[in-house]
Amino acid sequence: MFAKKSGFIACILLIGIISACNDKNVVIDTNHEIVKHNWSYVDKVKIPVTISNTAKIYSIYLNLRHSGDYKYSNIFILVHQISPKGKVTTERKEIKLANPDGEWLGKGSGNLYSYQILFQKQIKFSDVGKYQFELEQNMRDNPLREVVDVGLRVEFAN
Repeated sequence: MFAKKSGFIACILLIGIISACNDKNVVIDTNHEIVKHNWSYVDKVKIPVTISNTAKIYSIYLNLRHSGDYKYSNIFILVHQISPKGKVTTERKEIKLANPDGEWLGKGSGNLYSYQILFQKQIKFSDVGKYQFELEQNMRDNPLREVVDVGLRVEFAN
């Protein structure tokens, strides 16, 4: 009986250690569901990110999931970054979602396709504190249909 309990506890601890090791470089990795899969211009996805070390180098990724019924081969997203001191920078990013033949480039699961696209590589944040990232769809359709969720991943660069 003791051997079974010890083995179970050891297994749980091992899973916890592996999970902690995998996430130690991640500051944030989050996705926000788009209501009814219709992303309107006014529905900016707001993601706060706390930066505690300005000496470290970071990489930022955009997360995106859409259904197989999404009708374009790309998407344009405006990324607004607001520093703790209130400085606003905006960058427009095009994400290619499909090959010219219509084959989706994302990882598929059923009728959903997922992407994690490098947005900024090897950057330093100038200030310690809370940054606000706002993701805004920048396509002609309003609302943009079949976008399931969008998000952000910030990690320490290797």
